[in-house]
Amino acid sequence: MKHTAGIIFRTILLLLIGAFIGVFLTDGNLGGRRMGLNGNDKITRVLDLVKNQYVDSVDVDSMEGVTINDLLQNLDPHSLYLPAQQARNINEKLEGGFNGIGLEYQLLRDTLIVTQVTAGGPSAKAGVMVGDKVVKVDNAPFSGTKLKTSRISKLFRGEKDTYITLNIQRDNNPKLKDLKIKRGRVTVSSIDAAYAADGVGYVKISKFGTSTDADFRKALTDLKVDGMEKLVLDLRGNGGGYLNTATALADEFLPKGKLIVYTKGTHEPRTDYFATDSGSYQNGKITIIIDEYSASASEILAGAMQDLDRGTIVGRRSFGKGLVQQQFPFGDGTAINLTVARYYTPSGRSIQKSYKDGVASYRNELINRIRKGELLNIDSNLTDSAFTGASVFHTAKGRKVLSRGGIMPDVFVPADTTQSTQLVGDLTDNMLFSAYALDRLQPVLNKYATADNFIKQYQVSDDELKSFVLYAYKTIKKIDPRELVQSKPAIKNLLKAAAARLKWGNNAYFRVVNEGDATFKVAAQQ
Repeated sequence: MKHTAGIIFRTILLLLIGAFIGVFLTDGNLGGRRMGLNGNDKITRVLDLVKNQYVDSVDVDSMEGVTINDLLQNLDPHSLYLPAQQARNINEKLEGGFNGIGLEYQLLRDTLIVTQVTAGGPSAKAGVMVGDKVVKVDNAPFSGTKLKTSRISKLFRGEKDTYITLNIQRDNNPKLKDLKIKRGRVTVSSIDAAYAADGVGYVKISKFGTSTDADFRKALTDLKVDGMEKLVLDLRGNGGGYLNTATALADEFLPKGKLIVYTKGTHEPRTDYFATDSGSYQNGKITIIIDEYSASASEILAGAMQDLDRGTIVGRRSFGKGLVQQQFPFGDGTAINLTVARYYTPSGRSIQKSYKDGVASYRNELINRIRKGELLNIDSNLTDSAFTGASVFHTAKGRKVLSRGGIMPDVFVPADTTQSTQLVGDLTDNMLFSAYALDRLQPVLNKYATADNFIKQYQVSDDELKSFVLYAYKTIKKIDPRELVQSKPAIKNLLKAAAARLKWGNNAYFRVVNEGDATFKVAAQQ
């Protein structure tokens, strides 16, 4: 467990960002109340005094953000002050796109190497290919200039219809290719993967944005054509998004008139959300996978499906967020996310875990769950303090479910300890799986014409694993031999998955990952 906790300590903040984004009321719910904020209140007066009278020079802008955030955090952990860049990033993530050139990359030896090109995007139209090395930008030195992701993002993104020239090296040809790219709208799907194999359709959803329901409908049509007989919907790591999107997705699975969720607060009258008759998968068999990072909108969907006995919930207890936020922007691009309501599942339960002991305790709750072995033992879930005093509710068929503390799955699957070692965490954090695939496995990939052939025929040999470990030693100076033995199957699987993604994209990646995923295998058997 110490290794599991070590990885979680490093990644907990990043993973919590999604959960703390929460479930948002979209513009259509605001009733005209989305507005800029101002006022000559005490906080403003104090900050003016500090700016104009304090003995030392002070960054008042940053101080203002801290002051407002302290005030909000005394209300609940999900009411937050957002600096301008963070507010912009959250909104871009949920709105499903941005203005840029549409490529993904990895930095190797201070050189940007393209790892994915958005289909139909500006880079694809200009002829950029996976494996291209960006040596110069607009004929100015780029490779070897101590590249940072913040600089790259600022450079590649920009106003629509503006131009940027990438001077790239391809296939180690010393002569550079100059590709002029016209920046445009880059659409980012909230569907990470959608494929069908052996009659099981698999859809991985990372967030509930404006396009999620439309993306899902399109994916579902393709899956039916590919012979899907039952659906596995993977919401692991999905921290939430728009309330309306969660209800729209639930509507796809439910008959007309079924209550999906309702919200209410002191200043928000009760609002009920019902299924319509437009669902595209009302009768098909469905299993939903959740974990400790499935939060908010994910819990709305999982809670509705569980309460209405529509599908089977597989995995581990969800995050436990039952609060609804509304975003109020300031004129300078900053904003606050203010909790305005609670949501309740169809049976009437609120799954919000307690925050009475303060924000720090609330944020450490996941770490404490891991320490006491909750991810490995179902009994420790039910005895957790999160459920102390929880009320009992009943599903449509009379099964008992609990309020508070999140959604308990119908079928518990413990975490895979072979993927929770410090070594796997270090390899992942340093992006060494994809780095090795870029550096060493492209000749292997060229031997396979299709993803099917590669997935069915290629296996990472022990010699290849040894080569990968030696490669990783250049970055990770200490590798525990016991962890290497323990995680050997997981490392081989992730290395193969990274290679598959490099040539065939996310669907191939998740097909490989799921071959070694015990939770997926259980879900597929339901």
